[in-house]
Amino acid sequence: MKVTSIAIAVATLLTTGLAGAQTLDELAEIVRRAASTEGQINEEREAQFLSDRNDQNRLLTDAKAELRREEKRSDDLKSEYDRLERNLAELTTVLQERMGNLGELFGIVRQSSGDIQAALNDSMVSAELPDRGTFLSELAQRKALPNVQELSTVWSRMVTEIAESGKIVKFNTTVERANGAKESMDVVRVGVFNAVSDGRFLDWDSSKSSENLIELARQPAARFQSMAQDLQGASGGEVVAMAVDFTRGQILRAVVQSKTPIERVKEDGGPVGYVIISVGILGLLLCFWKAFVLYTTGGRMSNQLKSETANKGNPLGRVMSVYSDNTETDIETLELKLDEAILRESAPLETGLSFIKVLYVVAPLLGLLGTVVGMIATFQMITLFGTGDPRMMAGGISTALVTTVLGLVVAIPLTLLHAFLLGKSKALIQVLEEQAAGIIARLAEHKG
Repeated sequence: MKVTSIAIAVATLLTTGLAGAQTLDELAEIVRRAASTEGQINEEREAQFLSDRNDQNRLLTDAKAELRREEKRSDDLKSEYDRLERNLAELTTVLQERMGNLGELFGIVRQSSGDIQAALNDSMVSAELPDRGTFLSELAQRKALPNVQELSTVWSRMVTEIAESGKIVKFNTTVERANGAKESMDVVRVGVFNAVSDGRFLDWDSSKSSENLIELARQPAARFQSMAQDLQGASGGEVVAMAVDFTRGQILRAVVQSKTPIERVKEDGGPVGYVIISVGILGLLLCFWKAFVLYTTGGRMSNQLKSETANKGNPLGRVMSVYSDNTETDIETLELKLDEAILRESAPLETGLSFIKVLYVVAPLLGLLGTVVGMIATFQMITLFGTGDPRMMAGGISTALVTTVLGLVVAIPLTLLHAFLLGKSKALIQVLEEQAAGIIARLAEHKG
C-alpha cells in the first residue's frame, strides 16, 4: 500500500510539473526528480517482495510442521482406536461368556411371565384381586434383565394364586346380570373353580373388557342352585355340599348349554316325535283305564267268591247265576251255557288289550320313521354344504336319534304294561273257568 501511494504521488508530481514547466531546464529537473523518486519506489517495492517471500516461506514451514504433527497425531489415534477395538472385542467376549446363564434366565423369565399373566387373567381370583397381570405383562415385554425385587414379585404372585386356589372367600364386587345390568353383589368364591351369588352360578371371562363376573344366562339343575344357596348362607366352619367344576368353568358352560330332554324333543323330535309322544300318552291312558277296570272287576269277583248268592253286578256272579237259573237242566246243556257265559264275560276283560299291543308295536316303527327322516335331512345337508362342518349335519342326526329314543321309550313301558294287564285279565278269566268247572263237578257228583 505504501509503494502504491508513492507511485501515485510521483505520477501526480510529474503530471503537475510537466504542466507547470516553463523551460527545458525545468522540465529536465522535473524528469530527473521523477526518475529518482521512481527508483526509490522500485527499491521499496523489491524490499516488500522479499519481505513477503520470507513470510510465505515461514508460513509454509509452519504449515509443513503442523501437517507432520497432525499426521503423527492421526497415527497415534489410529493406534489407540485399534487398541480400544481389540479391548472392546475382548470385553464383549467376556461379557457374553458371563451373561450366558443370565441370558437363558431372561428368556425363561419373559416366557414364564407371559404364561403366569395368562393364568392369572383366566383365574376367578382376579375378580377379588384385580390388575395382577399388569406388572407381568410389562415384564414379559421388557428387553432388560429383571432385578431380584422383580423376580421376587413374580414368585409372590404365583404363591398367592396357589394359596387362593384352596380358599373359600366371600367378597363384594360388580356382577354382570344375565340381562346386562351390573350390580354390586356379595360373591362366594370356591378356590379358582366356582363363584356363586344369590344362589346363581357365575362365570369369569377375561376376554370381556370390563372383566366382571358374569351371571350365567342358563343355570344348572335346581339341586346345584340349592347347593349354591346353602354355601352362600353357611356360617364359618360349617360344612355344606357343593359341586366343584375342576375345569374352571368349562364343564359348567357345557352343562348349561346342553339341551334338556324337553328341549331336545321340542327342537329335534319334529312332527314324528310329537306323533310318538301322542301314541305314548294314548297308550298310557288306555293302560291306566284298563288297569282300573280289571282291578275293580277283580275286587267284585273276590267279594263274590266269599258269597254263595250270585250277584249279577260282576262277571263271576253272572256266571254263577246261569247255574241258579238252570237248576233242572242236564249237565251237558248246563256246561254249554256256562261256556257261553264265560266267553261273554271274557270279551270285556280283554277289551283294549289288542289296541295297546298295536300301540307298542307302532311306536318303534314311528321311531324308525323318524330315523329315516333325520338321515334324509343329514344327506341333504351333505349335498348342499359338504362334510366340512359337522354341525350342519348335527340337526338331522339328532332328529334320527331322538325319534328312535322316543319310540323305544314309548314301546318298552307299553309292552310291560300290556303283559301285566294281559296276565291280570287271564287270571280273572281263569277264575271264571275254575268256578264254572267246580259248578259242573258238584252237579255231576250230586246227580251221580
